[in-house]
Amino acid sequence: MSSTAFEKEKGELRRRNVASKATKSAATASREAIPPSADGSLFKDWSQVEAIVMPIFFTALAAFTRLWRIGDGTRVIWDEAHFGKFGSFYLKHEYYFDVHPPLGKMLCGLSGWLAHYNGSFGFESGANYPEGMDYVTMREFNALFAILVVPTAYFTAKALKFSLPTVWLVTTMVALELSFSLLGRLILLDSMLMCFTVLTFLSLVKFHNCQSQPFTPKWLFWLAMTGLNIGLTTSVKMVGLFIMAVVGVYTIADLWLRFSKRSDSDNKHYALHWLSRGFFLIVIPLLVFTLCFKIHFSLLYKTGDGLASMSSLFKANLEGSDFESGPMDVAFGSKVTLKNQGLAGGLLHSHIQSYPEGSKQQQVTTYSHVDSNNEWLFEYPRFEEAYNHNQDIKFVTDGQPIRLVHFMTGRNLHSHDVAAPVTKGVLEVSGYGNDTVGDEKDNWVVEIVETLGSEDPTMIHPLTTSFRLRHADLGCYLGVTGATLPPWGFSQGEVVCIRNPARRNKNTWWNLDTHVNARLPDAFNRDLPKSRFLRDFLQLNFAQMASNNALVPDPDKDDSLASSWWEWPILRRGLRLCGWGNDNFRYYLMMLPSNAWLSTVAIGVFVILTIYFVLAWQRQAIEVTPQELTDYLVQGGLPFLGWLMHYLPFMVMSRVTYFHHYMPALYFALFELAFLLDRGTARLSGTVKALIYGVLFASTIGLFLYFSPVVFGMGGEPSDYDYLQWLPNWKQGS
Repeated sequence: MSSTAFEKEKGELRRRNVASKATKSAATASREAIPPSADGSLFKDWSQVEAIVMPIFFTALAAFTRLWRIGDGTRVIWDEAHFGKFGSFYLKHEYYFDVHPPLGKMLCGLSGWLAHYNGSFGFESGANYPEGMDYVTMREFNALFAILVVPTAYFTAKALKFSLPTVWLVTTMVALELSFSLLGRLILLDSMLMCFTVLTFLSLVKFHNCQSQPFTPKWLFWLAMTGLNIGLTTSVKMVGLFIMAVVGVYTIADLWLRFSKRSDSDNKHYALHWLSRGFFLIVIPLLVFTLCFKIHFSLLYKTGDGLASMSSLFKANLEGSDFESGPMDVAFGSKVTLKNQGLAGGLLHSHIQSYPEGSKQQQVTTYSHVDSNNEWLFEYPRFEEAYNHNQDIKFVTDGQPIRLVHFMTGRNLHSHDVAAPVTKGVLEVSGYGNDTVGDEKDNWVVEIVETLGSEDPTMIHPLTTSFRLRHADLGCYLGVTGATLPPWGFSQGEVVCIRNPARRNKNTWWNLDTHVNARLPDAFNRDLPKSRFLRDFLQLNFAQMASNNALVPDPDKDDSLASSWWEWPILRRGLRLCGWGNDNFRYYLMMLPSNAWLSTVAIGVFVILTIYFVLAWQRQAIEVTPQELTDYLVQGGLPFLGWLMHYLPFMVMSRVTYFHHYMPALYFALFELAFLLDRGTARLSGTVKALIYGVLFASTIGLFLYFSPVVFGMGGEPSDYDYLQWLPNWKQGS
């Protein structure tokens, strides 16, 4: 393809020493198609009408594809089992744990509240929605976000200054994209994620268009909207960081160009550019993200599942918690669970399995769920008389040597000069011996570092006392590394003995989560201090990231729903979202074939053309003005960057991946296709151009109608839909 095929009204790329010829732009051609009045008012009137009518038309088209027959699937479909259930927790105000930030799930809860749903349904996968539950309203609420994506695409294409046929075509492609329509019809996070992602991209393009007028109200508005939408996107899913990366790359490039052009007198003005971007693109998103977690904690004030990742004080302050019923002071003979205060967190745990290397003694780990293997006994140190229930009660105090015995196996908490199994430079901690077999390496010394409230600071109290355990022989401290053990350790947290840690190193801080001692009275009506929001916020985010990273493929399990990154752009296969029996209303997640394959080709063509133009420019075979380069990078480079940032991470991440992860990248690939079409047809005759766009419009509409059963639902015999299986790995039929 020659570079002249990509020349526009002013000539995008001009060969040196060759006079450029005046050419008609697409806009000029469209003007000539409408006979103007003397003052050109007819064209102006047409533009004004189009700017009102077409967004309404495309929004109506999106509403049809997202809402028609939305209630036909009367069962819980795919991840509705997760996000419908999470929404229920907000309605019941019960705490839960999930790997995603809370905004999208709170919106799912809001949809239930609007539908007068009380949160009582369990959202079991494949279960029928109970009679009287208005799940249709809940789905329609989520569909609103999917509908909003379409007019946003229209306004983005306009902001990128594409010709009118290109604007209409790319908007039609987005409106009729099968995957966008289907995901938007269910109680999921994907439509919200897409909505806020594309709004961020629109805001960025609008902001770019205001760059010649910095610090004007319009410039500040679109900069603020970019930051706000980044915050909303990341508050739905952490993959919102991908669109933040797009904005970040653009911002760095923009500031670098301004730096190269500035004069000494412009330093103050240049500093304001840094400050404004830092505030609107970092502070504002962070405030939005943090506010969502604040609301999340405020709504979930009752005890529930998934609390092991949170601090003991946080759990104890939840309504319905039974933490207050334990004894106030800890004594020898007390049965306890110990919670690590590092961001990796977890409860001190052991089980009968041994380390495969090192000492080959019993494993000691951290575990984030309630389990009887989390229970330990405070016993007298080795070589002292064993604890006797008939003796007077002796409390555990600061500086007290102790021995911790695993309640279920009788092994002593032990460390020795053996390297830890995963992390270098620290020592292994194991379970060793019993009451009669052991040595001085079973002994630990209690060091109290902090006591909250007005309780005795020299004694250990459940929840409020933070302490360290120093190994009596080696001098190292019991702690965690944040590393995860291999499968032989059930992917639980690594527990080690750390030499010379800083006193404020929370990885070596512990507190008692639960406390049982039949010889001591329970502390009823105990006035517990509140946990700190910032600490809870950081701990939950770290736990979410750790849990998300743990979602790795199981080599011993065939996950038929998972797919690999390389399969997505070529539409090698889709995804069945529900059971495939005759009695099921079935849905199949796939892309519109024309959208998938043409957009993938467009990505490849853009890369090849960009390499060609760069090499030609280096050889001085072509001349590019700054404005032409800017237009090329914004109109074509930004969509490519958006595609790359939303696709590349899935190539390198180890977690399990699914087909729907490609949806945001597909949106940007469609804009890359639109860019190439707009440039490639700019110098073609009106007839040829109309033919090309006519074929593309017809194929998009025709293929949507052909494959529409995968969106609107397939009933009856699966074999009735075998005609949709164009490729061997597609599974729409039997």
